[in-house]
Amino acid sequence: MDIFERVAAYRAESDQLEWSGTCKEYIELLRKDPTPAMTAHARVYEMIKSYGVEVVNGHKRYKFFEQEIFGLDSAVEKLVEEYFHSSARRLDVRKRILLLMGPVSGGKSTLVTLLKRGMEKFSKSDRGAVYAIDGCPMHEEPLHLIPLELRPEVEKELGVRIEGSLCPSCQMRLKTEYDGDIEKVRVKRVLISEEGRVGIGTFSPSDPKSQDIADLTGSIDFSTITEFGSESDPRAYRFDGELNKANRGLMEFQEMLKCDEKFLWNLLSLTQEGNFKAGRFALISADEMIIAHTNESEYKTFISNKKNEALQSRMIVMPIPYNLKVSDEEKIYAKLIDQSDMLHIHIAPHALRAASIFSILTRLKETKKQGMDLVKKMRMYDGQEVEGYKEADLREMQSEFLDEGMSGVDPRYVINRISSALIKQDLHCINALDVLRAIKDGLDQHASINKEERERYLNFIAIARKEYDELAKKEIQKAFVYSFEESAKTLFENYLDNIEAFCNWSKIRDPLTDEEMDPDERLMRSIEEQIGVSENAKKAFREEILIRISAYSRKGRKFEYNHHDRLREAIEKKLFVDLKDIVKITTSTKTPDGNQLKRMNEVSRRLIEDHGYCPTCANELLKYVGSLLNR
Repeated sequence: MDIFERVAAYRAESDQLEWSGTCKEYIELLRKDPTPAMTAHARVYEMIKSYGVEVVNGHKRYKFFEQEIFGLDSAVEKLVEEYFHSSARRLDVRKRILLLMGPVSGGKSTLVTLLKRGMEKFSKSDRGAVYAIDGCPMHEEPLHLIPLELRPEVEKELGVRIEGSLCPSCQMRLKTEYDGDIEKVRVKRVLISEEGRVGIGTFSPSDPKSQDIADLTGSIDFSTITEFGSESDPRAYRFDGELNKANRGLMEFQEMLKCDEKFLWNLLSLTQEGNFKAGRFALISADEMIIAHTNESEYKTFISNKKNEALQSRMIVMPIPYNLKVSDEEKIYAKLIDQSDMLHIHIAPHALRAASIFSILTRLKETKKQGMDLVKKMRMYDGQEVEGYKEADLREMQSEFLDEGMSGVDPRYVINRISSALIKQDLHCINALDVLRAIKDGLDQHASINKEERERYLNFIAIARKEYDELAKKEIQKAFVYSFEESAKTLFENYLDNIEAFCNWSKIRDPLTDEEMDPDERLMRSIEEQIGVSENAKKAFREEILIRISAYSRKGRKFEYNHHDRLREAIEKKLFVDLKDIVKITTSTKTPDGNQLKRMNEVSRRLIEDHGYCPTCANELLKYVGSLLNR
């Protein structure tokens, strides 16, 4: 790639987006398409929608968040529908501050950053185009030039709504530069940019003694007062506060409730009336979405103070809990590692899963549902089936605790411990045991974990280890079974012959003696018991298999060994039980013979080619599973 050629092409693309004209020409644009005149809240919602929405099991999933936010589907759906969508439709919700409240490292800042980047990109599209009065320090909506008395007629004519009034700077320029002729006022297209301070503002609290309200509302330019003669002259004022620059887009308040009270007073008028006070001017209009974030302890302190009632009533609080799905937690860790310079170190399969199991267990609460422990609950939350429980049980557990996911180990701690395992010298690969060991070693250094919690967490590490042991055995099981694939297919065909005879009340014919025999109940049960099919459920399970075979047959397809997940698992487990002694001998023999060595190499090859292992962790897995089987 020619870097400078690509940069030149990028600049050319940006130049094509430029548009400049008069207010009259802008009005003509709105006649064709009124969308550029939409509110900041509507623009945010349209941006989210532009990436696509899909409905899964009656719930909406917004693709905009999928690449960065994991495991928060229900929180995101509630956020978009109850705040972004409602505020985009001009409901009273838009007059509220959106406060994201949740535990540390839960994704609040990531969510806001995503919105800011999304707005920047959306403003470059036709649908998200933003037009502003040329030279306005607040890049305000050109329709503000329309006199208040004429707005109802103009709104009806263009199919738009006009809210807000000209900023002091534009009021003066309209008189001095354009002699009150709004038709000639210059309008240009602007691109939302945090770096360029257009449509995005960010306020971060600091020491109340040194922080100035001017950071939000702008300040007097004392060097020009002698020239213009008055502090109330707009030319002697810098409209460069965060609230000024966030106009037409969104304003982020980082750790909002750590701010000094006087900074938050400005938000009372801005949220309810869409304006704020600055300098010696009338109220200044601003069209911006205010998004703040804070942690739970700060929020509880805030609401306990009666002085904050006015601001509290102007907030929509959206809880952003930790993710509670193991598979999504894996994605979080994988994403964070991908952003590092440690990609040369191989991470063995299931290493991140083991860490994720530990993390999720620390965040779950014990349910009152009979027979349901934390491990089963964790599996159901992750979309796995747990025998004896249904979808209704899952929904009941999810609504049992309103604050589930608001506590526990945060992803930052776990990724810090994974980083400590990755950074060790002369390490080419880390596995699940390395990761769990690093997490365990770090518990003593974690200042906020008390003795009781440490004991609980050690127990969760032990559970994560057991879960990994099962995964490791299954991995070796699959690799060995593939090495004996013909045996698996033969066992599969034999099982199908027997259940067909069983369900049809018929006999099966011995292929050697041609003798008719009853179905082999012992064989069928030895397979079905591998996946927990009870004596009472065996008939229904067998009939289900026959129905599946019939369905495939109608479509002209052959029912294969891997077309039914539970049956495939049962066959593999049965075969593995039969091969267990071979596996034990093969993996634990220090000096394997030629035949054993051939099997070991075949299994290693399968692990490397089909399961994502490297030679180092494949060899370690074989040794580890061998030791497990010999216990």
